[in-house]
Amino acid sequence: MKTDQAPPRNETAPPPPARAALAQAVVDAMVRAEHGDPFSVLGPHRIAPGLWEIRVLLPGARTVTLIERDRDADIKAMERRHDAGFFVARLSARETPAYRLRVETDQGSVIRHDPYRFGPVWSDADLAGTRDVGGDAVAAVFGGHARTAEDVAGIVFTVWAPNARRVSVVGDFNGWDGRVHPMRLRHSAGAWELFVPELGNGQRYKFEIKGADGGLRLKADPVALAAERPPATASVLSGTSLPAWRDSEWMAARARAEPRRAPMTIYECHLGSWARVPDEGHRYLTYRELADRLIPYVKDMGFTHIELLPITEYPFDGSWGYQPVSLYAPTSRFGTPEDFAHFVEVAHREGIGILLDWVPGHFPNDPHGLALFDGTHLYEHADPRQGFHQDWGTYIYNFGRQEVASFLIANARFWLERYHLDGLRVDAVASMLYLDYSRRPGEWVPNRYGGNENLDAIDFMRRMNEVTYGHNPGVITVAEESTAWPGVSHPTYTGGLGFGFKWNMGWMHDTLRYIGYDPVHRRYHHDDLTFGLLYAFSENFVLPISHDEVVHGKGSLIGRMPGDAWQRFANLRAYLGFMWGHPGKKLLFMGCEFGQEREWNHDASLDWHLLDQPEHRGVQTLVRDLNRVYRDYPALHERDTEPAGFQWLVSDDRDNSVIIWARKGMDPDKIVLVVSNFTPVPREGYRFGVPLPGFYREILNTDAAVYGGSNVGNQGGVTTDTIASHGQHQSLALTLPPLATVILAREP
Repeated sequence: MKTDQAPPRNETAPPPPARAALAQAVVDAMVRAEHGDPFSVLGPHRIAPGLWEIRVLLPGARTVTLIERDRDADIKAMERRHDAGFFVARLSARETPAYRLRVETDQGSVIRHDPYRFGPVWSDADLAGTRDVGGDAVAAVFGGHARTAEDVAGIVFTVWAPNARRVSVVGDFNGWDGRVHPMRLRHSAGAWELFVPELGNGQRYKFEIKGADGGLRLKADPVALAAERPPATASVLSGTSLPAWRDSEWMAARARAEPRRAPMTIYECHLGSWARVPDEGHRYLTYRELADRLIPYVKDMGFTHIELLPITEYPFDGSWGYQPVSLYAPTSRFGTPEDFAHFVEVAHREGIGILLDWVPGHFPNDPHGLALFDGTHLYEHADPRQGFHQDWGTYIYNFGRQEVASFLIANARFWLERYHLDGLRVDAVASMLYLDYSRRPGEWVPNRYGGNENLDAIDFMRRMNEVTYGHNPGVITVAEESTAWPGVSHPTYTGGLGFGFKWNMGWMHDTLRYIGYDPVHRRYHHDDLTFGLLYAFSENFVLPISHDEVVHGKGSLIGRMPGDAWQRFANLRAYLGFMWGHPGKKLLFMGCEFGQEREWNHDASLDWHLLDQPEHRGVQTLVRDLNRVYRDYPALHERDTEPAGFQWLVSDDRDNSVIIWARKGMDPDKIVLVVSNFTPVPREGYRFGVPLPGFYREILNTDAAVYGGSNVGNQGGVTTDTIASHGQHQSLALTLPPLATVILAREP
C-alpha cells in the first residue's frame, strides 16, 4: 500500500497535445454541475506550444488572481468567463505552471492551492486492491485520508460509484456546493478520487452523486472513520491512525489461547442504556466514562468478555444499532474514535475481551446510506426477491459482487485490527443462508441448482472467517444462527462455515419455555431440559440469554418465572445455576444478572436501584460466584464443546423434575457434579450414582441464604457410599434444596 506521499505530476514527460479554447457549452455544463470529467476542464491545460490556460470554478468569488507557488507575488489576474464563478487565465510556460490562487469574496481574501493542479494520488494497483476479497485496501484507499502531494498536505477523497454521471465531495469547507470539488473518475476501479489540499480533520462532508438515473443524492461516505451524532447524517474527517496501543501483553496472550477450552462468560451490553447520567438530562455515558464504570463492574462480576450491541454508526436509536449506515465509524453517541479505542485498551488492561455485534446481512434504506448509491443497485440485489428484507424493511447485500464482499470482509478486519477487538458476533446468519428466509412461495429466487441455499452468502461467510482467523490469532467469530444448518462452527476445509462458535438458540427456547411452567406441570415437559444434550456437541455452542429475550412484550427474565416472589427468584437462581453448569460458553444480557423486573428499554438506564433490595442483590452475588466457579474449575469449561466433557447421571426423573450430570476436564480425577431440582420440594437423601468415589465438596448452592435462598444444603459436602445406583458402583445421598441448582466438585 502507498505511503502518505503522493507522486507529483510528472513534469518531465512530454507535454500534452495542444487543445482548442474551451467551448462555452463545456463551461455551462461545469457551472450546472453536469460535467463528469472535471480534470478535462479545470486546472492547467496546454492549448498551444508554450501556452497554458488555467481554469477554475469558484462560486462566490469576486476576483481570482494567480500567484506564485512559493510566495505571494502576483502572476496574473484571472478573467471571469461566467457569472457563476468560472475564471480563466493564459500563461506562457514550457512546463506545467506552478501556482496558487488568491480568491476575493464578500467575506475577505484567502490564498489556496488549486485541487485540479494535482495528479492522481492512487495508483492502479492501489485501486485494484480494493477488489481483493480478504485484503485491507478498502479501508486504506476509500474514504477521506490525510496525504501529501508535492509537499502540500491535504485530504484525498475516494469513493466507489462506477455508474455515477458525476460525483463531488461537499462539506463545510466548500459551502456544500457540488460545483466546487467535482471528482475524477478512475475508470479501472469505478472509483472517484480528489485530492483537496490544505484540508484537515474534523470537517463534515458527504458525496454529492448524480446517479445513473439522473437523480441527485447526498451520501455519507461508506468508509468514513467517523460520523456526526444522529439525527445529523454527515461523515466527519478523522485521523487515519490512533494513538499507540499499550495492550501488547493482552494481544500476545490472546494469540496463544485456545478459546474452545477457555472459560468464556459474555456480558451482552447496550451502551446507551446500561447507565445514564440523571443529573444531566439522562445523557449517555461516554466511552471514557464507560471505561471507568462498565469495565470495573464487568471485571468484578467475573465476566470474561463484553459483547457490544452494534456501535457502527446508525441513524435510528430504536434499531439498537442493527441498521447501520457507516460500518467503519464507531457511533459518535458516546465520543470519538480515539475515545472508543481507549475503552478497548482499558478493557484489555483489566483482562476483559471486547466482542462486537457485526451486521453484514442487511442495511437500512435511509437516503444518505448505501441504497441506490450511484443511481443503481450497487451494494444490494436489484431484484427485491433477493435484495429486500420484508420483515425489517432493509436491503440485502449482494454477496456475489466482488467489490461488496471485499467491502464487508475488509470491515471485519478493520474492527479487529484497527480497534484490537477480540471477536465478532455475526447477526442474523440464518437470514443470509436461506434465499427463502421469511418468504412465501413465489417471493424468492432459487439458486442455480434449484435450492434455497444462498450460495454467494455461504462463500462470503467462509471467506470472512478464513480471513479474520488468518490475520488475527486468538479472535473468535460467533454466528447467531437459529436453524439446523450443519457445520456452522466447523472448519471450512471440512465443509463448514468456519465460525468459532454458534449461538444455541434451540437450547434457549426450550429451557426458557420449561422454566416458565408452574413446577407442578414441569414433569410433562422434562424433555425441554434434556433435548439440547442430544446435539450439544454438534457445534461449538454459546448459550445465549440475549437482549432478544427481554423485549417486544416478552418481559424480563425474572418476569418469566412462575409463583410467588420467593419462588420467582428461586426459579431464576436455579435456572442460572443450570445454565452455568450446562456444556457451552455463556452469554447474559445486562440487567439479567440482578433480576431486572421490567422489560428492557433502550431509551432508559437499567434499574440499578433494585440492588437496594436483598433478593436482587442476591441474584447479582450468585452470578458473580457462578462466574468464579466456572472459571476456577476446569471441568466446567475445558471440554465445553466435547462429548468427553459430559456424562449423564440422572436424566429421566421427570416426576421429581430433577436432572444431574457430571462435567469433566482434562484431568479425569477432577469431576464436577451439577444437580438441579426444579420443584419447590426439598428432597432428603436423594441417591444417585457417580463415576468416581471420594468426597464431593459443595462449591455452589443457589439456595444459599447469601443469594436469598432457604439455606438448605449438604453441610459443605458429601462422601460417596459403596452402594450401586444408576449403573455406577458408588453413589451419593444428597439433600436437594427446593428450586435450586447445586454444584459439587470431587476432591480425590
